[in-house]
Amino acid sequence: MDEQEFKKQADSALESLYKKLSAATDKYDFEPDFNAGALSIEFEEPKARFVVSPNSPVRQIWVSAHSKSFKLDWVPAQNAFVLPETSQTLEQMIAGAISKHLGEDIHL
Repeated sequence: MDEQEFKKQADSALESLYKKLSAATDKYDFEPDFNAGALSIEFEEPKARFVVSPNSPVRQIWVSAHSKSFKLDWVPAQNAFVLPETSQTLEQMIAGAISKHLGEDIHL
């Protein structure tokens, strides 16, 4: 995947995730912000911030959550960025991380 294709796929994935997170704020206590190509998710209680950002040089989306870094690769067969260790898509991984943080199952 060249840099232009990566940017297109990453932007699309982050925009889609942002829309789903924004819609979920009616039911759950967090606030998403999409700025300068990076997505952040802020929590008031317990206080925390998750960051989702593209890393062009390595063609990955990186997620910082729960004091850890997760690196998701593009998987053409799934048409999604996927966490290799768990086979979760970006959306599934973020939903799981938010669920863990809030202590309740969330659905995006």
